[in-house]
Amino acid sequence: MQRPDISFEFFPPRNIEATFRLWDTVQSLAPLDPRFVSVTYGAGGTTRELTRDVVATLHKHSGLKVAAHLTCVDATKSETLAIAEQFNAAGVSDIVALRGDPPKGATGFTPHEDGFSSSVELIEALREAGDFNIRVGAYPDIHPEAASGQADVDWLKRKLDAGASEALTQFFFEAETFFRFRDACEKAGIDKPIVPGILPIENWKGARRFAESCGTKIPAWVIEAFEKAERDGRQDLLATSICTELCSELLDGGVDKLHFYTLNRPELTRDVCFALGVTPETKLEHVA
Repeated sequence: MQRPDISFEFFPPRNIEATFRLWDTVQSLAPLDPRFVSVTYGAGGTTRELTRDVVATLHKHSGLKVAAHLTCVDATKSETLAIAEQFNAAGVSDIVALRGDPPKGATGFTPHEDGFSSSVELIEALREAGDFNIRVGAYPDIHPEAASGQADVDWLKRKLDAGASEALTQFFFEAETFFRFRDACEKAGIDKPIVPGILPIENWKGARRFAESCGTKIPAWVIEAFEKAERDGRQDLLATSICTELCSELLDGGVDKLHFYTLNRPELTRDVCFALGVTPETKLEHVA
């Protein structure tokens, strides 16, 4: 099995304890030589400034290539592009461009009256504004707001045609889900890379809530397996086994890149990477 190229997603900390956890996560995973790491935005743009600060600090001190999430939520076009320019000024030209989740309590996405109405508009503006490398999201399971799976594929094509270079998928539980989506994308004429998003399950109850909220289908066998593992106290062992098997099936099916959603908890992600033959190759510079 060929060593895959890997990347990791982090989220910005909200307190001192979470800050230490983030740096511990970075130090644990950086030696695995990721091709980039990304830093998320909170729902409703709630961590906009935190994301900006973490992105700049990681870029300056970690030696890692950093991609910043950028959304359309609750901001004018000029405010959104100003954030992008701040990333660029800090030396970060990689952007993960997303429409974004609505603010907490909102029933759906409502564009700011002076803001971008969709991720496609954001991508087009970023392409005109500067030399950004733009990644976007993709949905192997049907997005909760999409009319159909084909609608998801068509929308992804619009985003890639607008100027994005690569897509990172929402997480899923079975390799066949990704392969069906990849085939549909190829049939639609999409020829840019689509990278599977992988969620090592640190907390089953939290992962299940997350899956249900974003439309990710949960196979019955996964539910049954975690319920039994919880009774036996073997959740981590099961999570590592399921995630490793999923990644192995993806690699056997021709995938050569994996994007891990770490939730700022590196242990399972690191263990899965080790099982796939991804071992330490570089040392992280001191984070001052």
